[in-house]
Amino acid sequence: MRAHKSKSLILLLAGCLVALVVLISDQYLPGLPMQPKQLPAAVVTVGDSTLSGEGGGNYVAGTNGEGDNWCHRSTAAPVNQLQLPPDVTRINLACSGARTESLRAEPEFVGVERSQAAQLAELAQRYRITNVVVQIGANDDPGFSEVVNQCVEAWARRAPEGCSTRLDDGLWEERIDRMQPKALAAVRDIRAAMDSAGYTPSSYQLIMQSYASPVAPEVRPELQGLSGCPFQPADLAWIRDHGVPQLSAGLAEVAREADARFLDLSRAGAGHEACTGDPKTANGEWFTRLTVDWEALKDEQRAPHAMQESFHANATGHAQLARCLGQFMATTEPGAACLPDERGNLTAVPLSDAHR
Repeated sequence: MRAHKSKSLILLLAGCLVALVVLISDQYLPGLPMQPKQLPAAVVTVGDSTLSGEGGGNYVAGTNGEGDNWCHRSTAAPVNQLQLPPDVTRINLACSGARTESLRAEPEFVGVERSQAAQLAELAQRYRITNVVVQIGANDDPGFSEVVNQCVEAWARRAPEGCSTRLDDGLWEERIDRMQPKALAAVRDIRAAMDSAGYTPSSYQLIMQSYASPVAPEVRPELQGLSGCPFQPADLAWIRDHGVPQLSAGLAEVAREADARFLDLSRAGAGHEACTGDPKTANGEWFTRLTVDWEALKDEQRAPHAMQESFHANATGHAQLARCLGQFMATTEPGAACLPDERGNLTAVPLSDAHR
């Protein structure tokens, strides 16, 4: 009888211990009978064009204008070029042109696609998501693509003040300030989507990226026109030295408030911007030049998107960005910058060393 009571007491204590471990553990437990290791692992990217793969070509069916979906998810997108174990699923929810509202839990639909947060919440039930990479904000108040277009227009008009003079008078900082709370709310909705599936903050990595400058003052003179990069020198310098770094600094603040890791891409394209490589082959360039889909111009519905690929990372550029992102994912550093190594390849340098 005593032996039976002792055995029962041991089982009771063991059960209490297991319950206590579950309560204090920070491990993801999806709903029984599923267990974490039984779910297939996955890495998910959410956000806009840099992560969708815009400029990389070979767009996934259904995202190249079909049904008015212009997300341009490329097989060359960074998530598809990460060095990952073969059993890890790569999922790309990012959509070219996306604004912060596309990542919010509400509304359910933005354009023709469901909210990326809603899609993520469903995926988190079916996969063991180890990394969520976010890149968002440039298409909101900063309107970075619109700024680039305005700079092209300033070149065409030969406007003496260029496009950057007005922006450099405090307007750009104001735009970034207005964007920050929207980006923060979007990232928090992404975090909430993971929370809803039972994840805890330390059971996966939430990484926020900034943006790289696609152009620089070092463009080849013969390409400083409609053949490649129609920008005035002062505007090229402003985009690289002021516009992109200030946007990156604003997103770094968002990442800190959201308790996300941060990857600074502001200098990732240095020396490999559009129109800095071989004039004929574009060898050495990681970003597309002015790109026009002439066939699309013949179609009323496709015409507005005929230049959508312009000044985005090309397939080689996406591969380099993926190289740096993969290195960062393998570390525990809270922040890093993508900078070229001695061979010219991007590498993730801890922010403490990158600013020296």
